Amino acid sequence: MKIAQLAPLRESIPPVLSGRTEQTISYLTEALVRQGHEVTLFASGDSVTSARLVATCPHSLHLSSGISNYDAPLITLMERAFATPDTFDVIHSHLGFIPFPLARRCNTPVLSTLHTRLDAPELLPVFRKFSDMSLVSLSDAQREPLAWANWHSTIHPGLPRDLFSPRFEPGRYLAFLGRIMPETGLDHAIALSKHSGMPLRIGATVDPSHAEYYQTVIEPLLDHPLVELVGELTDSEKRDVLGHAFALLAPYQQTEPFCPELVESLACGTPVIAYAAGCVTEILEQGVSGVICQTFEELLAAPTCIPLLSRHECRQAFESRFTVERMARDYVEVYHQLLGQPFLADSLHTAEASGLACAEQR
Repeated sequence: MKIAQLAPLRESIPPVLSGRTEQTISYLTEALVRQGHEVTLFASGDSVTSARLVATCPHSLHLSSGISNYDAPLITLMERAFATPDTFDVIHSHLGFIPFPLARRCNTPVLSTLHTRLDAPELLPVFRKFSDMSLVSLSDAQREPLAWANWHSTIHPGLPRDLFSPRFEPGRYLAFLGRIMPETGLDHAIALSKHSGMPLRIGATVDPSHAEYYQTVIEPLLDHPLVELVGELTDSEKRDVLGHAFALLAPYQQTEPFCPELVESLACGTPVIAYAAGCVTEILEQGVSGVICQTFEELLAAPTCIPLLSRHECRQAFESRFTVERMARDYVEVYHQLLGQPFLADSLHTAEASGLACAEQR
């Protein structure tokens, strides 16, 4: 299948700095190439991919100097992708609703994966106007504000199977990952640490728009011998922090479209303690891969349940539901739906095995 992937230009593919969307696009693109598809990636020129790269700017916009209008290279990207639509069987956009007018006038099927929150009221008239657009959500919770839209599937982002190695001996501290903002509930995590007497390692950055919240609410709570703020973590550092943790704390009051930190924890074999907010219940299974709490009192009591959970089952939950290979298979199934073609999963598994064998020989 000939597939075009349209990526944002703010970061390269994969991102040099942080960029969940860009990392997911990279994982998907490489997996599709391994399956034997002809993939063209429209992205910045400093992207690294085994697909054919079509660059509309030499560097990611985040690292470019002298570009004051980010829309200009984006318009060029869309024009190049949609100008010769017969080149592709499917055009897969990760650009939100911006390409909708071009997609409506394109004879080639266009699929849009939405990577951001959809609860802003100004989005409603746009999606009503373009209610025929084919959409994929990252979670069922993400699509709730626009439940009536033309959703083809929910496809959870996946991670490479070997990115995180599981550790099956439980650690002696709690972990918290993410941004520091009111919605992520770090104050509840710190309260749980103090209540349980277990140290808390915080791998997080301060959201710039919530600097005052950090200074007035969170910073005073950090002055405690059990609490350690270690800052933003690389994947290697996450492996160490999550792998050696007793549990990951995710007391989110309101979640993003997807919670990759939960998946990273499961990949390490580490169970999760979380509130039942947003997509949490789509990722965790109560009493198997985590403890899902309804109240603050339940959260405080949750550590006593963790020894009852199997770290092997946490890793199994990751391998069965959240790998890159599963994500790519789900997308290929949607591509076939758009083309009105049957989807043969067995042949796809054969292509994956062949692609992996070729990669190993290289």
